[in-house]
Amino acid sequence: MQKFAVGQAVRRVEDERFLKGDGCYVDDIRLDNMAHAAFVRSPFAHARIGKIDVSAAVAMRGVIRLLTYKDVKKAGLGAFPTLTAVDGVDENGIAVPERFALTGDVARFVGDPVAMVIAETPEQAQQAAEAVMVDYSDKPAVVDLASVLDRKSKLIHSKLKSNRAYHFHKGDEAGVDKAIGSAAHVTRLTFVNNRVAPSAVEPRGSIGDYDKDKDQLILHVSGQAVHGQKGQMADVIFKVPPEKVRVVMPDVGGGFGAKNFVYPENVMVMLAAKLVGRPVKWIAQRSENFLSEIHGRDHLTTAELALDEDGNFTALKVDTRANMGAYLSSYATIIPTSASWVSMGGNYRIPSVSMSVDAVFTNTVPIDAYRGAGRPESAYLIERLVDLAAFETGRDPVVLRRQNFINQYPYKMALGMIIDCADFEGTLDKALAVHDADGFAKRRKASARKGRLRGFGVSSYLEVTLGMPADFAELRFEDDGTVSLMTGGQATGQGHETTYKQIISSELGINPDKVRYVTGDTDVIKSGGGHGGSRSLMVIGSALLTTSHEVVNKGKLAAAHVLEAAVQDIEFKAGKFAIMGTDRGIGILELAARLRAIAGSLPNDVPETLSSAKTWQREQFSYPNGVHVCEVEVDPDTGMIDITGYTVVDDFGRIINPLIAGGQVMGGAVQGIGQALLEGVTYDETGQLLTGSFMDYCMPRALDLPSIGLEFNQDAPTQSNPLGVKGAGEAGATGAPPAVVNAVVDALKPLGIAHIDMPLTPMKVWEAIRAAEMKQAAQ
Repeated sequence: MQKFAVGQAVRRVEDERFLKGDGCYVDDIRLDNMAHAAFVRSPFAHARIGKIDVSAAVAMRGVIRLLTYKDVKKAGLGAFPTLTAVDGVDENGIAVPERFALTGDVARFVGDPVAMVIAETPEQAQQAAEAVMVDYSDKPAVVDLASVLDRKSKLIHSKLKSNRAYHFHKGDEAGVDKAIGSAAHVTRLTFVNNRVAPSAVEPRGSIGDYDKDKDQLILHVSGQAVHGQKGQMADVIFKVPPEKVRVVMPDVGGGFGAKNFVYPENVMVMLAAKLVGRPVKWIAQRSENFLSEIHGRDHLTTAELALDEDGNFTALKVDTRANMGAYLSSYATIIPTSASWVSMGGNYRIPSVSMSVDAVFTNTVPIDAYRGAGRPESAYLIERLVDLAAFETGRDPVVLRRQNFINQYPYKMALGMIIDCADFEGTLDKALAVHDADGFAKRRKASARKGRLRGFGVSSYLEVTLGMPADFAELRFEDDGTVSLMTGGQATGQGHETTYKQIISSELGINPDKVRYVTGDTDVIKSGGGHGGSRSLMVIGSALLTTSHEVVNKGKLAAAHVLEAAVQDIEFKAGKFAIMGTDRGIGILELAARLRAIAGSLPNDVPETLSSAKTWQREQFSYPNGVHVCEVEVDPDTGMIDITGYTVVDDFGRIINPLIAGGQVMGGAVQGIGQALLEGVTYDETGQLLTGSFMDYCMPRALDLPSIGLEFNQDAPTQSNPLGVKGAGEAGATGAPPAVVNAVVDALKPLGIAHIDMPLTPMKVWEAIRAAEMKQAAQ
């Protein structure tokens, strides 16, 4: 067997340079004569901006120039774009308030950029930014999601009629209401999906440059979708032909969706570079990242699940108020709508579903896609409802799930999506067995003897592989005997380079050391969908597979000519073209070299190169799914939670690299555990961010985390793509939150506690226990 083949747990080849410190991140880039930038940001959540006094700042040592909204307007920059094509929005459409790279008359969240200072050093730029005097007139802030649409709430955007961005609905509302009205039991829950900060290990950063000879703006960025950034920058903001903008992405230390978007800082470093005639770098401080990078989630939802007398689900009704923050970020409109309804209802047969969303503006950092982007919200919703329904009706939550699982395929969900294949029950059975669910009762008794409350939680989540539906892969056989793999998808830590090389190694028998991975530069790679929605392996991997097949087809024609044989007699195995039944053959790289040597003298039907490129288009979705099992101990005296066991079994279809897939699951699960127990962005009533550093925003640490048992169920490979894969990148963050919360609530059920909103901090759990004890005492 090949040592670098599909299905093998190959260690990531890119890690060697990272571990040696040979990676190149944005802050590692040093361009000639480079200046540095810092931003003046509003200290108020809502304030009118009067005079901006820059006299002291511009006189300071090292300051080159200071830019404000007037400079943005003078340059003719357009307002930031956002997606508005969302099916299901009512006749009022989507309200899109204008947002520019620097704010002009009104600041609408703490951190809203008001001015930019360019100086010789980062320290000089920051000191000058602190010397800029801005005349603010403080206005009332609107931050409470529950009351944002009340008549008494002040308008965040005076040109709009209300703080509602749009209203969305999908499904059969009348049918759902009828089913709920006739149900034997209806479980109702109002809950919060808490706001979280993406917090990648590398904060955002960008460098603007300007090529005067080409009249080309250049952006080096810690980002995720270089072609998406380029398109929006050229078409909408700078209003120039596409070739006049180049976006380059070096190594990226994590993104989780948050680096996909056009940000004010990215625009401003490009403008500044052109205005001052020098490259301009900006690197976010960690506190600045909290103030300016998009946040995720932040929903207030009321949901109802109807059951008949036998416990069969008959209807689901969902009403969500989704926080958009102060402005509509690039893809914000689709997160609680298109990216959420595709998995609404989860793994269950629910005949009728109605989903409504009111998206609203508040004086907070804008919300956009964060790992999972809509699907974790849907999974949390249904998995909490199923557990609560089991509690209210006296049923076992595992049995209730099994009873209502989809079990025939293809299956058309109530909102229209078609699940092509799955093995929900088999995955559940495997997870319960691996976790030793049968031994839980004994472990619970042991915990009780120590004065601890033990809980067991399950979530059977459903994901959908989304993102841009098409992409290409090119294999270019170079003069030096190597092969360049060109693709429009970028990696931010997922291990794409290794996985793609495994496909090439399996299909073409080429040593991975001979393959050069080329990506992240719009002048080199002419198109691409970036990454997002766990699309990379399904879309780009499929393009790479079909490209490899094209290389083989070309190679057979070329080998037949070189070996002087009929094409039908040529076979290809393990990197070698050979005449069947003989020992005569030629290796693929040797054949590529021969073709270069005799190019120009070949017959018309013989290709001059093995280089090939193919585009693959997604025609149907795939549905990753899995089961998370969480076991916890709760200390009733302190509210402290200890995760004592955690098991994941995932169905990702065919597994290309179990080591990388497992790493993705574990990383996502840690983020989900963080959201469930620790993380929560908090604003006070004036819109001040109270969790603006890691002193206040609690990230999961090693001591907070369990050892995660992980296995895969590959019994249901999908036919939606030639690789048979389903996507793994966001699954962990989707399955973890409901599993953890279900486990904690299960531990607290003897006290009559049915739900606690995330994050389940010790104080919140302790308060719930004390309230329950007081209620029991009063009875």
